[in-house]
Amino acid sequence: MKKIFQYLFLLTGGSLIFSSCNDFLDREPLDSVTPDNFFFTENDLAAYAVKHYNFTTHSGFNAGIWKNDNATDNQAATDYDNKWIPGQWKVKEAFDNPASNDPWHFAAIREANYFLETVVPRFEKGEIEGTEANIKHYIGEMYFLRAKNYLSKLEAFGDFPIIKTTLPDEAEPLTAASKREPRYKVARFILEDLDRAIGLLTNNISGGKNRITKNAALLLKSRAALLEASWLTYHRGTALVPGGPGWPGKAEDLEGFNIDTEIAFFLKEAKAAAKEVIGNAALVQNTAKDCMDETVKTDDDKYKMSNPYFAQFSANSLEGYSEILLWRSYNLLEYKVVHSAPAYIRFGGNTGFTRQFVESFLCRDGKPIYATSQYKGDESLLDVRKNRDLRLQLFMMTPSETLSPIIMNGAPDLLPDVPQLLEINEKRCVTGYQVRKGLSDNWYRDGNTAIEGCPVYRVAEAYLNYIEADCIEHNGTSIGSEAAGYWGDLRERAGLPRDYTVTVDNTDLARELDWAVYSGGKQVSPLLYNIRRERRCELVAEGLRMMDLKRWRALDKVQHFVIEGVNLWESDLKDKYMKDGKNLLVQEGTEGQTSNVSSYANSGKYLCPYRAVKTNNLMYDAGYSWCEAHYLNPIAITHFRITASNPNDLSTSIIYQNPGWPTVANEGPLGIK
Repeated sequence: MKKIFQYLFLLTGGSLIFSSCNDFLDREPLDSVTPDNFFFTENDLAAYAVKHYNFTTHSGFNAGIWKNDNATDNQAATDYDNKWIPGQWKVKEAFDNPASNDPWHFAAIREANYFLETVVPRFEKGEIEGTEANIKHYIGEMYFLRAKNYLSKLEAFGDFPIIKTTLPDEAEPLTAASKREPRYKVARFILEDLDRAIGLLTNNISGGKNRITKNAALLLKSRAALLEASWLTYHRGTALVPGGPGWPGKAEDLEGFNIDTEIAFFLKEAKAAAKEVIGNAALVQNTAKDCMDETVKTDDDKYKMSNPYFAQFSANSLEGYSEILLWRSYNLLEYKVVHSAPAYIRFGGNTGFTRQFVESFLCRDGKPIYATSQYKGDESLLDVRKNRDLRLQLFMMTPSETLSPIIMNGAPDLLPDVPQLLEINEKRCVTGYQVRKGLSDNWYRDGNTAIEGCPVYRVAEAYLNYIEADCIEHNGTSIGSEAAGYWGDLRERAGLPRDYTVTVDNTDLARELDWAVYSGGKQVSPLLYNIRRERRCELVAEGLRMMDLKRWRALDKVQHFVIEGVNLWESDLKDKYMKDGKNLLVQEGTEGQTSNVSSYANSGKYLCPYRAVKTNNLMYDAGYSWCEAHYLNPIAITHFRITASNPNDLSTSIIYQNPGWPTVANEGPLGIK
């Protein structure tokens, strides 16, 4: 069992059991594990399953998961993502490392299929040694992992082949199996696998919440169902929905399809799964909610590691936090499985909250910043946090706060008195608004030695899923009492009034900078928008923002959008970067000097991280812009060649390209110059 526990520290997966190639459906021989010598004990099943965990967690020399909302309107890195400049994201001929880079890759699905078609019959015949409950649990984990991998395909491509078995190494069956199925069928298949998993999994397994549990499966089911319900709702009438104008699939694949029936089904499933997991796992307490001061003093222990709401993101062990459904453990002394997230966060970590995100947080009276006298403005970073939603106060740093209780060489461990805008890229606080989520009391200056646990799933998402699904069911105009109660629980924990109507009644959509004000280029209701606001503020830096924006179709109106950070030129910051009587901030356009920040004259008072240098910078003038094709990934050309009856004529392939994308390598979306 020690080997299995070691794998638990490798939750993000590491190397897979099989080698991999990229022909057809990854048809490499199963040469590392064979039915003759494996899958006969529960330990075999446990080890195989955990080896295939591929969750996104902290690893390597970076800020870990706390950077995963970079390249959205929530957070920004030093380098921009070319996907925001139409024409720069291009179709690939093939990926250099398909196993890790090509989202069309089938290896993980094939390996799950291999497990299930081998193990399930053996279990039914009583041929596997071990406790029945444990054997069932590990089978449930593989159903979960197959569903999770399919969910990633659904997010990336929409329509996708549904493969339930391993296939012979023969061209004809492999090609036939490559046929894409309409996305709603893929989503239903995901839910079927998760239902199987839920029926087999327990919440009490050796390894605790470091292993997949029934609660984790319920949450993933809720997420998957809401994804499909909202996608069909907001993308209907486009080529990105089966049967929509320009959809590239075949009409015979849509027999019996009714989009309203599908939306209703997925909404119902999303709510039911969310409600069940909410009943199983309680929210943790935020002890800062009783603070009546303007600003929570976040370096006080009672608001930091003694506050369960803050500590559940940064404690060494997350096992005891009821809200955490799945987490990754680290171990320095025995297994040398570590990360460096907090070491990077304390400097800036090549990320930073955007002004657009920071301004979406409400004031403590439940009103937006433009509708209340409680907002103190942004002429100092401390002012920005005063009287605000506690999630902003807890998870955004202010200069000079205590980072850890360690005294080193007679000096306290403090954040510098200004944001590190001029640090090297990997350590820079990109926007001036510094992420604080995940920072514990442990002392880190450098090195890859952090052992703080990494959250993967938590029950708060289920609350958000239920509320949103309920509002969509009510056409965006109202919610039921149960949803209102769940929303009140989240708001109260964040130091806001339970009554959401205080916020809705004071919301002016025209004054909101949030892209999620829109779906398909049209404003949503103030109620639905504030449910989206709640989701945005509760899931600070947890990597779900881009998925949300895509499924809401919230990006249609994003054109030449300039990402902004702190008020740099009309605040107390502008004169704090002095050294030897010289200001280290060099504005863009300064003659004879290499600039390092945007200029007041060209970009205004707010720091614009992508307007510090104009030369060879496409983002300087373009800003963030979107095109419809980018809602789904293009399929690499190699997949058309190997599934075509005539490799020189890609139109003979059994698969089709996603709407708006060509079947020509190194080309951007059609119609984009």
